[in-house]
Amino acid sequence: MTVLDPTRLVIAALIGLAVLLLMIIKWKVQAMISILIGAITIGLLSGMPLEEIVAAVDDGIGNTLKGIALLVGLGSMFGAILEISGGAQSIAVSLVKWFGDKKAAWALGITGLVIAMPVFFDAGLIILIPLAFSLAKRTHRSSLYYVIPLLAGLAVGHAFIPPTPGPVLVATMLGVDLGWVILVGVCCGTVAMIVAGPVWGAICGKKYDVPVPAHIANQEDFDESKLPKFGTIVTIILIPLVLIVMSSVTNIVPALNFLNPIFNFLGTPFVALLIATITAMFILGIRHGYSMEELEKVMTKSLEPVGLILLVTACGGVLRYMLQYSGLGDVIGNAVANMNLPLVVLAFVVAALVRICVGSSTVAMTMAAGIVSALPGISAYSPLYLACVCAAVAGGATVCSHFNDSGFWLVKSLVGMSEKTTLKTWTVMETLVGGTGFIVALIISFFA
Repeated sequence: MTVLDPTRLVIAALIGLAVLLLMIIKWKVQAMISILIGAITIGLLSGMPLEEIVAAVDDGIGNTLKGIALLVGLGSMFGAILEISGGAQSIAVSLVKWFGDKKAAWALGITGLVIAMPVFFDAGLIILIPLAFSLAKRTHRSSLYYVIPLLAGLAVGHAFIPPTPGPVLVATMLGVDLGWVILVGVCCGTVAMIVAGPVWGAICGKKYDVPVPAHIANQEDFDESKLPKFGTIVTIILIPLVLIVMSSVTNIVPALNFLNPIFNFLGTPFVALLIATITAMFILGIRHGYSMEELEKVMTKSLEPVGLILLVTACGGVLRYMLQYSGLGDVIGNAVANMNLPLVVLAFVVAALVRICVGSSTVAMTMAAGIVSALPGISAYSPLYLACVCAAVAGGATVCSHFNDSGFWLVKSLVGMSEKTTLKTWTVMETLVGGTGFIVALIISFFA
């Protein structure tokens, strides 16, 4: 690749990123177009030959999509089957019964965490929030006492634990095994869910009296007898996670090396998720009275939002390769080395700054992963350390949800809060999720 002037590279990067942010924030240009134009601007202003700019675009899109395209599509279909079968409600109802009304907030937090792994955040919230409202109605508490733990669990599952697109994207860009990402994500996410969920939810429930929305208060409870069994749902959700983790375990435990070829195949993320999706089709679909034609329609419809997610993510890969091919990654790497700033901290700060400016957690993860993965010597770090970097990116991309985040407005409208109350509850909760997850990842990284 052509060697470019470092000063010109830095100026080009600052201008390109400024263009990107202005297009998204001020001019409301679609994120995919904004990231692509920002990346190409960096290439042109830095003096990269045109053929290298084209190569960065091609490699960025191709290498990024080959790691996540199947996972996002399969995960979307898997989540859709879970949604129509009542699987999410089954887990929530069962846990609430076991925990009891007094500790139902913990049950909702755990439910949100588990459900957000295969189901998109928005869908999981819409499916489960009626249960939180029904608990608030029955116990005569503020709805926030139950809604906040549910939101915290959903936010954690969505940001920290594969097979959701965000952590899969970051892991793919950094070249780290998903098994490590799952293990670190579960550790970070569990602590974050407790702090931002039951603990913060109890404080919000006492401080802010938010009644159950009128249209919910008058609804009858759903028929629990028609829901699938709790054990069945949990088993199906755990299939891909266990297979992926076992692939990593058989690689590092000598006594299990003989199983390595089998689990290397079964634990390949798309194979593991394909097995789970097929299992869900038969057990939650056909056995619950859905025909193959009905399932086909449901699964096809679930793919509608996938295109946008993949294209935004792919353009993030373009940004990564543009930074790498231009040599800016080396410049940033040298600057970070001179600052003695841990890579985990850098990843969190970059993701948090983009999240605050742009609002989209997907864009924040994409840009942060692109910048970090372009640093020299990234492959020299241990898998455990890189998994901590993934968690740090997830944490930074979660903090400070405010007016430029669609999730802010979704929560505000569903719960029936004012903007001020949403800032004091939801925004703080998101910041606790991201900040706590980052701190746990930082602590783990000291032992990597």
